Amino acid sequence: MSELSSSPFIRTIQQIVHHRFFTGTIITLIMINAIIVGLETYPALYGQYKELFFAIDYVLLWIFTIEILMRLLAARPTSSFFKNSWNWFDLIIVASSHIFIGAHFITVLRILRVLRVLRAISVIPSLRRLVDALLLTIPSLGNIMILMGIIFYIFAVMGTMLFASIAPEYFGNLQLSLLTLFQVVTLESWASGVMRPIFAEAWWSWIYFVLFILVGTFVIFNLFIGVIVNNVEKANEEEKNAETSSELTALRQEVAELKTMLQALTKEKRK
Repeated sequence: MSELSSSPFIRTIQQIVHHRFFTGTIITLIMINAIIVGLETYPALYGQYKELFFAIDYVLLWIFTIEILMRLLAARPTSSFFKNSWNWFDLIIVASSHIFIGAHFITVLRILRVLRVLRAISVIPSLRRLVDALLLTIPSLGNIMILMGIIFYIFAVMGTMLFASIAPEYFGNLQLSLLTLFQVVTLESWASGVMRPIFAEAWWSWIYFVLFILVGTFVIFNLFIGVIVNNVEKANEEEKNAETSSELTALRQEVAELKTMLQALTKEKRK
């Protein structure tokens, strides 16, 4: 066990980082950063208090920098900090802000201030689990997207053949049909805007639209939801396993420290 990892300074840093108010404070500062960025979108307000906005942002940037350094020092072993992709995410955003604030690229810097709000995802555990679950769904969504593409293509070809002469603005060609079906699948004005005019010309057209909504909206979207829910459960299980592993690592470190202390005491007694 290194002297650095057992020093009072590192222990103090660990106590601060693992304190329940630490995360709450960082979330509050991120929200303040978000409010400041939102206020900057008002030209009259930003023009009048430009220096104040810049000063507040500069202070917040250094607070976030110190926060990351504290988390790095508190991580044991230190390499575990870099194994977490969310820590890399935080590092990239903060480091980029430092680079552009030094280079005075004002437009890029203001954009990065907005991206700093995304740090709320890495700080709040529930949001982090949700994003992890969404990332896990990407490979699984491939087959669903292929199935959805096939269904869209079949109905687009059918719609073009059936309704090109009735509603050329919606089904005049394959591209227009695909765009119309995308509107229909979102359920945005599909009845009043798309189906009703066609229904007035062809009474049987409701069969086409109802079938597409049943298959495209309810079936496909439920598949999406099922995959996401399944991966949310997987992400929760993985996080629980990671917490258990970190607790075991901490216990091993404590046992090793106690062993070292006992050995030191034994040597002193022998002397």
